[in-house]
Amino acid sequence: MQKLIVLLPKIVTFANLIVMVILILFISMQNKNAGMSQVFGGSGNITQTRRGVEKWLFYSTIVLGVLFVGLSLGSLFIKK
Repeated sequence: MQKLIVLLPKIVTFANLIVMVILILFISMQNKNAGMSQVFGGSGNITQTRRGVEKWLFYSTIVLGVLFVGLSLGSLFIKK
């Protein structure tokens, strides 16, 4: 039990690093069809639904973001 308490900050930091790298990959794989006119409020009123892999990637990105924030906060409390 004592060894686990000593290793826990390193395990959480390593898990946070892995989640961060996967999150960066998932964000970079998102659809890039939005042009500059749509970014700055142009007349792009087309609603696009996500299907298949794109939908899975979108929800996975949300889950990984929440996990990243949770691990980061947990890392702060463990180190104190």
